[in-house]
Amino acid sequence: MIADLPGTPAVADDVHALRAQIRSLCDAHGVSLELRARLVLSATALVREQLTTGPATVHGDLRTERDGTSATLVVTVPLLAPLDLAGPLTLPLPPDPTDAPAAVWRVPVQAHPRGGQPADVIDDQSATELELRALLARNDALEREHLQLKHELSETNSGVVAMYVELEERDEQLRRAHAVIFRELEDALRPPPPIVPGVELGVHYQPADRDAPTGGDLYDWFVLADGTLQITVVDAVGHGVTCTRNALNVTHTIRTLSLDGHPLEHLVRRAAEIGDGLMATLLIARLDPRTGALRLAGGGHPPALLVPATGEPRYLPAKGRGVGFPSPGSTGVHDSVLLPGDQLLLYTDGLVESRGDVEEGELRLVRTAQAYARRPLSESLPAVVEDMHDVVLYTDDTVLLGARFTGTGPAG
Repeated sequence: MIADLPGTPAVADDVHALRAQIRSLCDAHGVSLELRARLVLSATALVREQLTTGPATVHGDLRTERDGTSATLVVTVPLLAPLDLAGPLTLPLPPDPTDAPAAVWRVPVQAHPRGGQPADVIDDQSATELELRALLARNDALEREHLQLKHELSETNSGVVAMYVELEERDEQLRRAHAVIFRELEDALRPPPPIVPGVELGVHYQPADRDAPTGGDLYDWFVLADGTLQITVVDAVGHGVTCTRNALNVTHTIRTLSLDGHPLEHLVRRAAEIGDGLMATLLIARLDPRTGALRLAGGGHPPALLVPATGEPRYLPAKGRGVGFPSPGSTGVHDSVLLPGDQLLLYTDGLVESRGDVEEGELRLVRTAQAYARRPLSESLPAVVEDMHDVVLYTDDTVLLGARFTGTGPAG
């Protein structure tokens, strides 16, 4: 091993010879001056720490890719021991991992001006100056590109801000237009309550998405030929416009069948015959405004809640299977009689499922409905929905419809 310490003339000569070999090899195979400079600096830094016995000999192996369009020059510099690549190497061009006692670099070849023959190398100082100029020129080019990009980005940002403001204005116009359309659509889909002497009616609808107030939770109410009030609440499976269409098909079918005189207990089964692959639960109520007689037919829908003028609220079960379910139809009819001041609440599952627990939601609905029972329906129904949705873990459309029997209608 050479006994001279780094920096002595013998070692310096070996380092210069090594750099000359690398430069000659790079020039012979058309390696760019900038890349050559990085390679020379990296090899110099490693070899000064690990010089072999005698001057190191650089090996160069030119490898061409299979497509024949690109080539790589493999430069190998022998060392005393394998490199420890586990730690960081602060080199301009880090070598590739290898277990051999050598540093290996793979550098792309741009051209072969000398056919792979060694080139005449000028003295070390002049070569170093050329490499330094190449690196400085590259740095200057990058700086100019950076300034140009900053300028272009500044102009782009100005244009983007102006475009963003314009888009915001257009978006606000669209929101206002959509709000008008949605209000008109809600009026068309959700009819106003009919005037029925002896019955106070009210409804509150809250969509899951404020920007898309159409869904599968719909209702219908009208007066039959004998003066009986009929109320239908439908919850079609799904969301969006298609779901709204399915719910409309069910409500219109129920209305048509009812006006044609079909018995209440047959309505759900007959409505299921419309097919079309839709699925929906529904609850149908018929209330005689003269006597308070109430009849309920169900199709897999949450039960109605009776809030009496005196006493505790209770659910009125009306069992059955909904449209699109196996064996659809009502399992009998529930009969009750409302007394003056009694209130009937019909709703969709979004009211009691906001916390994900239906049983807990039904218990809370009993307490909440009783707390607001003496208020007008126009005030109590929105208040009930707001209290029920104080914690929302499961978002769904919600319909809450109320009918209070006042007993002030025409006597039977």
